[in-house]
Amino acid sequence: MSPAALFVFLLVSALQMLDRVLDLARKRGSFSDDQLKLRMEITQLLKEASALSTPSTFAQAAKLKRLAAAKEKDMAKLQELNIKGKQSLYDQYGRVLLITKVLIYGVLIMWFWSTPVTTVPQHLLQPFGRMFSWRGVDAATGRVVVGILPWLFLTSRVSNLLSQKLAPIFLHP
Repeated sequence: MSPAALFVFLLVSALQMLDRVLDLARKRGSFSDDQLKLRMEITQLLKEASALSTPSTFAQAAKLKRLAAAKEKDMAKLQELNIKGKQSLYDQYGRVLLITKVLIYGVLIMWFWSTPVTTVPQHLLQPFGRMFSWRGVDAATGRVVVGILPWLFLTSRVSNLLSQKLAPIFLHP
């Protein structure tokens, strides 16, 4: 395998992994300190309300439950604001990453347009040799010459599959 092919594969894999990490972070979201504090206060209030189960303490329990419900509404508002802010941030990062991908793919195509990326033995690409060949078979070595466009397509698919499998493993706490 040529160093150019490995370089293209690693570069495309890094871009795919960044895209997958950004997508997982967008889906997962995170809680702020205020939200965690509110969640702890709500659980504490609900525990206290459930402890007050006698008829004489019913009014006190109802008051604690109303207070917990009000705090839950506050938390929902905080989460909504947090989600809106983070979504716009993730959208900006996504656009920057997309522009970066397009630019890098364009530079790679211009760089390797007239030269092959790699050569592989003909038997490895037996049914698809024509699709991956740039200028056919190298007469001197009998190997199939692979161009940049098929190599980018192949490496982007493989790295996309790898990033789907590896990103959740690395991002779990």
